[in-house]
Amino acid sequence: MSKVAFLLANAFEDSEMKVPYDEVNKAGHDTDIIGLQQGEKLTGKNGEASYTADKAIADAKAADYDAVVIPGGSSPENLRLNKDVLNFVKEINSAGKPIAAICHGPQILISAGLLKGRTITSYPPLQDDMVNAGAEFKDEEVVLDGNFITSRTPKDEPAFVRELLNVL
Repeated sequence: MSKVAFLLANAFEDSEMKVPYDEVNKAGHDTDIIGLQQGEKLTGKNGEASYTADKAIADAKAADYDAVVIPGGSSPENLRLNKDVLNFVKEINSAGKPIAAICHGPQILISAGLLKGRTITSYPPLQDDMVNAGAEFKDEEVVLDGNFITSRTPKDEPAFVRELLNVL
């Protein structure tokens, strides 16, 4: 079974964390919630879900994981300027491991400089940001491009989770 990292900060979109996290665990994979600080309590923007960070990003090693999931909401905005987060995602990408990002999750991929020449989707109002970062934007429920799995909003979670589980 795979070991999957979930990159998380406060104000995440509740279901975009809960649904993939629950399904990945239900499928028998091992998961770690990686935040800025180990033991930090992280709460969704709607207050419907909360988690405790298993590891601090400064202590997480990309080589220990088979994939990474980046839920949306404001969480990516709270993570995208952290150099350890960006290095982690760059190392996962360099190894060709799956990166699954939904909603605002691709903001981290912008900050890591990983979108040039890629085809992705995201929360539709971020389309210009994705294009300006060098990506081709598609307004579809799930877009697969190499090791990237991207989706738009909570309504796309079934397709997002299906494709994530397919690659795991």
